[in-house]
Amino acid sequence: MPTLHNAIRSRRFLITWWPWRSLAFVLSTVPVAAAVAVPFGLLAAPWLVLLRKLLTGTADPVVALLLFVAGAVLLAGLGPLAARPLPRLERHRLRLVGDRPLVATGSPWRRLGYAAVMVTAVPVVYSALFVTVLLIGVCLFSPVLVDGGPVSFGVVTIVTAEQAVPYAIGALVAAAGVPYLLALTAAAHAAVARAVLHTASAEALRAELVEVSRSRARLVDAFEAERRRIERDLHDGAQQKLVGLTLQLGLARLDLPDSSPAAGAVTTAHRQAKELMGELRELIHGIRPQLLTDLGLAVALRDLAGQTPIPVRVTADLPRRLPDHVEATAYFVVAESLANMAKHSGATSGTVTASEQAGLLVVEVGDDGHGGADPARGTGLTGLADRAAVAEGRMLLASPPGGPTLIRVELPCPTA
Repeated sequence: MPTLHNAIRSRRFLITWWPWRSLAFVLSTVPVAAAVAVPFGLLAAPWLVLLRKLLTGTADPVVALLLFVAGAVLLAGLGPLAARPLPRLERHRLRLVGDRPLVATGSPWRRLGYAAVMVTAVPVVYSALFVTVLLIGVCLFSPVLVDGGPVSFGVVTIVTAEQAVPYAIGALVAAAGVPYLLALTAAAHAAVARAVLHTASAEALRAELVEVSRSRARLVDAFEAERRRIERDLHDGAQQKLVGLTLQLGLARLDLPDSSPAAGAVTTAHRQAKELMGELRELIHGIRPQLLTDLGLAVALRDLAGQTPIPVRVTADLPRRLPDHVEATAYFVVAESLANMAKHSGATSGTVTASEQAGLLVVEVGDDGHGGADPARGTGLTGLADRAAVAEGRMLLASPPGGPTLIRVELPCPTA
C-alpha cells in the first residue's frame, strides 16, 4: 500500500507526485487549523483572560479559579461538538499522504484532543516550517535582493552581491531538501492524526481478524462439504442411471439385426452414451476424486503422477489422513502444477513430495524444465496461490531462467 512514509525513502521521490501531495496537505492544513481556532478560541476565552491576568500579575485567586472552571466546562461541554466535523474532514485530507483509510472516529474526547493539537502544536510546527522555507528563499535570492538595500538575518547582514553568493549557493543546496521537509512534516502530522482519531483498538482489530479467520474456515468447510455432496449425487445418481442406459442401449443393439434401420441409430446413441459417461466420470473426478476420498492424498498424488505424460517421482510421507479441505487443496494444486509442467516447462522429468512438518502440510512440485515461470504472465500460478490462501496457506515459487522450477505450498493442518 503506497504511503508517504515509504515514498520518502525512495530514490525517485523528487520525480513523483508525493512532494506535490505533501505540499497540498500542508497548505490545506492552514485553513483547517484557522477554522478550528475560531470556535475553540471563543470556548477558551476564559482561559485566555486568566492567562493575561497571570502574566500581568493581576489575577485574584477566586477569579482565577472561576475563569479556569468556566473554560474547562465550556471546552468539555461544547468542545467535542465543535470538533465533530474534524474526523470526516481529515479522512479526506489524509488520502493525500496515504491510502490507508481512517476509521472509527466516534470518540468525542479524541476529537477534542485532535482539535487541541490543531490549535497548539500545529501552528508552532507549521510556523517553523514557513520561517525555514522563507529563510531559504531569501538566501537564494539574496544576490538580487541586496540591490534594494542590505539583507539582514539578525546576526548576519549582507550588503553586497559578492557577500550574498555563498548564501545563495547554500540555499540552492538546501532547496533540494524542501520537498523532503514538507513530506516529513505532512507524514508526522498524518501519523498524529491517525494515532489520535483512529480509535479502533488492537484488541478490537485482533478480535475482528479472528472472526474473519473463523468465518473463512467455515466457508471452506461448507464449500468442501458441498463439493462432496455434488460428487456423491453425481456418482450415485446420474452416473448410475447413465450406466444403466448404456447397458440397455448395448443390449438393444445386440437384439437388432444389422440390416435394421434402427440399428444405426441405436449404435450411435450407445456410443454417445459411453462418451457422455466418460465425460461425467471426468467431471466427478474434477470435483473430488473418489481415490482421494477413499484412500487419501498420498495414493491420489501417485495416481496423478501416473497420468502425467512425463515421468514424475512421488515421495509422500503422510502417516495420517488430513482434513478434507487440506487434502483437496493440495491435490488440486499438484494437479494444476503437473498440467503446467507437461504443457509449458519443457521438462523431461518431475518430482512431487508431500510431508507433514510442524503442523504444516508441505507439498513441493519440481521439474528440470527451462524455468522462467512468472505469475504476472498468466492466471495459472496466481490461481494456485489463491487456492492455497483460501486454506490459510501460502505458495512459494522458484523458477529462474534456465530452470529448474520448484513450487512449494504450505498448508496448516492441525492435529485435532
